[in-house]
Amino acid sequence: MGIIISLLLGCLAGFCAGKLMKGGGFGIIMNCVLGLLGGALGGWLFDLLGISWGGLLGQLATAIIGAALILWIASFFKK
Repeated sequence: MGIIISLLLGCLAGFCAGKLMKGGGFGIIMNCVLGLLGGALGGWLFDLLGISWGGLLGQLATAIIGAALILWIASFFKK
């Protein structure tokens, strides 16, 4: 059950990050994929910095930040 929730959070994070970046999105499917990768990146980056947010909202915020970072980096390759 935990993996399904993680996948849903990643897709939601990608969608939110796409809306947050204003034009930095790549479409709903690609934003979901980037959201999944962003969740992993955000978790790794926050762990590296010693930041820990608990709960479902903390995981979602971490994934949104990671997905926004990936969308920002990917926007350089989109041009």
